[in-house]
Formats: sequence, C-alpha cells, structure tokens
Amino acid sequence: MKTLLRAKLEDKSAVIAIIGLGYVGLPLALAFSEQGFKTIGYDTSVEKIGRLQNGVSDILDIGSERLNRNLLSGNFLVTPHANALLEADAVLICVPTPLNKAMEPDLSFITQAVDVILEHAKSGILVALESTTYPGTTRDVICEAFSNKGFTLGRNFFAVYSPERVDPGNTRFTTYNTAKVVGGAESHSRELGELLYKQVVETVVPVNSLEVAEMSKLLENTFRSINIGFINEMALLAEKLDIDIWETIEAASSKPFGFMKFTPGPGIGGHCIPLDPMYLAWRAKSENFYSRFIQLAHEVNYSMPDVMVQYIADTLNELEKPIKHSKILLLGVTYKENSSDLREAPALKIFEMLRKKGAHVSFCDPVAKEFIDDNGETQTSLPLQYERFQSFDLAILLTNHQQFSLQAIGENCHFILDTKNVLPEDFYYKTRTFGKSSFSRKESIGIWS
Repeated sequence: MKTLLRAKLEDKSAVIAIIGLGYVGLPLALAFSEQGFKTIGYDTSVEKIGRLQNGVSDILDIGSERLNRNLLSGNFLVTPHANALLEADAVLICVPTPLNKAMEPDLSFITQAVDVILEHAKSGILVALESTTYPGTTRDVICEAFSNKGFTLGRNFFAVYSPERVDPGNTRFTTYNTAKVVGGAESHSRELGELLYKQVVETVVPVNSLEVAEMSKLLENTFRSINIGFINEMALLAEKLDIDIWETIEAASSKPFGFMKFTPGPGIGGHCIPLDPMYLAWRAKSENFYSRFIQLAHEVNYSMPDVMVQYIADTLNELEKPIKHSKILLLGVTYKENSSDLREAPALKIFEMLRKKGAHVSFCDPVAKEFIDDNGETQTSLPLQYERFQSFDLAILLTNHQQFSLQAIGENCHFILDTKNVLPEDFYYKTRTFGKSSFSRKESIGIWS
C-alpha cells in the first residue's frame, strides 16, 4: 500500500481531498490543484460550497479569478457531498478547533471529519491533520478511530500531523514558500507525508513524531502570545513613567542580536495566538503541570480591550465629553491589517463594551464590511468616505489597513486614539497614541503635547 501510494503521489495520479475550505483549506486545495492533482474540496456549509462553485471566493487572499481558473481546469471540485471522498488517496483535515467557554479544547469538528472519512475511506489512505490541537490528538483521535475500524497503521492506513501556518493578509509568505513541519505516526506515514507536502511546499521539515509536530505549532504561537503580553505590559508601564514605548522599542531593535521586535496593541485575535497557548496549558494541566507564563500572558492580552475602553473614556473626559451618548468611530475591526478575518478580533469586544456604556458606536472597515454582534444583529461598515468621519466625537484606529489614507483620517477626524502609532506627526495635536501620549501637558496649539 505504501509503495502504491508513493507512486501515485510521484506521478500525480493521487486524488487529494481537503475537508474544510476556510483560510487554511482553500489555499491548500488550490495549491494541489495547480500542481496537477485532482483535488476535492469538501465542506459541510452548503452556502460556502455554492459561492465557491459559482467562482466567488470568500477568502481575501484567494482571488475569485484564481478560483475560477482552477474550477475550469477540471482539477478542482468543490462539494458538500461526502461520497466524493470515496476517490481520495489522501485526505487533509483543515477544520476549526475552538475552545469552549471553560477554555477547554473542542475537538468535535475533528471527530466529525474522522467519522466522515471512515465512512468512505479506502484501503491505503493517508490522513493528514492540519488543525491546531494539543499533543496526542492525532494519535488518540484519528489513529485510534481507524484502528477500531480494522485498519492497520503503517500497512493500509497512514497518519501525519502537519500544522497549518497560514498568515492571512501576508503576500510575502504563501503556501509554497512557508516551510511545513510534518510528523508521522510511524516511519511509513512520515515518509508519505513528507512526499505529499513536497508536491506543493518548497521546504518540508520532517520530525520524529506526531507529538513533536503538534507541539511545534503550540510553541510557535505561545512564544508570540507571551511576547505580545510582555510588550503590552511594558507599554502600560512606560506610560506610567512618561516614556514613549514606541521609541523605546525602536532603540532596542537596533541591537542586531538577542532582541526580537514586538509591538503593543488593543489585543490579540485570529484563531492561533489567542487559542493555541490555552491548548498547551490544558494539556499541561492533565500532567499536573501549570504554566504561569502562559496564564499570565493570556490575562494581559485578554485585558487589553478593557484597557482600550478606559483609554477611550479618559480621552473623552479630556475633551469634556462623557462616554455615554458620544459618537465613536472604530477604524478597522479585523484582528490584523489587510485581512478580512474577524475571529477573536479585539475590536469586536471593544465595540460591545462601548455600547454597554451608552456610546453610539459605528465602524469603518474596507475589507470586513459586516459582522454579527452579541445580539445576533448585523452591523454594517460605513463606506470609506472620509468626510463622514467629521461627525464623530472620537475615532479609534484599531487596524491599519492599506486601504486607509492616514492623511485623510487625520484631516477629517476631530480627535483620534491611535493604537498603532502610525498617524502622521502633523496631527499630533489631536491624536493620542497608545503608549506614547500622557495628557500631562496642554498647549495653546492643541489639546495634547
């Protein structure tokens, strides 16, 4: 079985199936399709499949033109029907892995995907899990399920874990030039997994076990979470000391070794950084180990929307305006620049907190035109017409999309809270920058020095 699958991967006659056509699955599916593999994209969302079949991409990084080109090539099929998986020689699972309210892993999407695969799997199938999860998941959930159905690992079933490394909005690093870690359940699985990903990725990094691959993903993002939490705390401390944290960071960044630049902000978002460390913390607790670094970083990062709301209240207070009934504009609500991804976006939390305090809150985001609020209602972005910004008491720059003109924002907003330190210095007199301005001095030419 291994020899047969290896030959099919090498001559590109293998059929590749992707379960989950979101930020991870769709780019990966197109990568295989573009390399000449027959590729099946399966998703349970009939609405999503309908859009894709009509050639409409709902992923900002994937243009509809590219999607249509693959559909017309005959290599790429999208479907909500699981029986299409009967053809698959390799199935890649790219489904969500959220945390529940108790901050515990919810593996229901993975288990549902495994059940679907088992219903249609043929002998000799390779299953690759890409979804973020805790060490031990692939072995305990996937390998055990296949074993219980009579499959023999390394003979007529192969399993690998290869963590996704998608960075929405990043045009420099793509599926092809982002190195891919691959761990196998045993040596045959690792060899096939390495060969599978070499078809679409420039550099494959094989590791000796599933657990190392699973742990590597959590280590990457826990590292980022801890350092972001640290720099956010340093920003708060610097302001207490009346020190410009942004200038401090640039000064430290001049050191060519031993320092890595992180910047403060209104909070963390996306599927990875807010959630991955908690997968690791949860797994650690099962071994009676408690990571204080992870928990502290989590607390600092999750407190940042509250910090921002207090900044907003203080800013309005200096303008002699109460937060209640003030007109507030949020500029950018996605969790990162030049991405339409709203998952865990701190701006959405800030939006809800301001509304609860009685503010009249609107938003403008040129790449995320709407979102569903906590009441289940659709909130719609204002059009990017800068003159309309003049009617707001305060604008908060949360996400600096390329589509924004910082000059136009400065010219048309009465007062601005800049959480990114990007507004031109020309507008310092009506701008407060997180981690920079202190309100300690007023000058005749403006409100803040």
